Amino acid sequence: MTVPEPTDAPALRWGIIAPGGIAHKFAEAVTDLTRGSVVAVGSRSIARAQDFARLHGIPRVHEGYADLVADEGVEAVYVASPHSAHRDHALLAINAGKHVLVEKALARNSGEVEEILAAAKSAGVFAMEAMWTRHLPHIDWLRERVAAGAIGEIVQVTADHGQALDLPADHRLKDPALAGGAMLDLGVYPVSFIIDLLGEPAQVAAIGHLTETGVDGHVSVVLGYSGRRLAQADTTLWTKTPTTAVVSGTEGSLEIDGDFYQPNVVRLRRADSERTIVEEWDGHVPNGFQFEAAEVARCVAGGRQQSERMTWESSRAVMRVMDEVRRQVGVVYPGE
Repeated sequence: MTVPEPTDAPALRWGIIAPGGIAHKFAEAVTDLTRGSVVAVGSRSIARAQDFARLHGIPRVHEGYADLVADEGVEAVYVASPHSAHRDHALLAINAGKHVLVEKALARNSGEVEEILAAAKSAGVFAMEAMWTRHLPHIDWLRERVAAGAIGEIVQVTADHGQALDLPADHRLKDPALAGGAMLDLGVYPVSFIIDLLGEPAQVAAIGHLTETGVDGHVSVVLGYSGRRLAQADTTLWTKTPTTAVVSGTEGSLEIDGDFYQPNVVRLRRADSERTIVEEWDGHVPNGFQFEAAEVARCVAGGRQQSERMTWESSRAVMRVMDEVRRQVGVVYPGE
């Protein structure tokens, strides 16, 4: 195992943009499971920010985001707003000289991703897409087994993420103006998992069904690679799927229990008729967001602008695939 202990990472002072549900998990991870601290929170609703600050013991509250990024005590900003606002909020923080961790998906499309990364490069700050799965111990264990040849040559990778979300038409996941749909919110997990293992595909083939509001409600994607390799990613807003991931090779397979994208169990099986379990590793840890927060802290302390585990090129590749998927299924966001 090569995942560093999060509490060994340097301290980092965080500010949070948009105190929604996922921000609660991040604040808890930073406060309880790293040496860092959340020192400020900003929201369009001062009452909401105050409630969040009281719950997590955050000393400073800002109404709006301009004051949050101008806060001299904040070293890094966690952007937890809807996808439609990621570009603007990331640029706001970067232009204020802050390092940024931007929730997945990094932006709405490849053009916005390029704007964020160009700004970070120019400003000399760190930037990373918050794909927390990349940093988790069970994913590290799986990658080590693949690298050691435990399953031979990879032939197939499959992963899915579906949730039974009975949502009203004005919910952000159904709102085109907020870059809603299954792909950017849920499908990004299996797509990113596949690209982490196989890199960017040569071919993308997608079929899907749209919601009544015109965003993707259910999508199946096949990704083509050289040689014998194929991968499949499935995502839906309409049913709770197994949410598992399997990496199949000529000598065996590595299988992650559902939900594969969070701390979980991985099994190594032989490619025999019984699919014999050779090894099993329990990767359960509390929360999980502490690993990406610690990665940011280490990179910032080391003067690096990007993480080796979630590189800028990897974020570009993930978004290029999702752009092509949306093109094929007919999803266009306002202003694109």
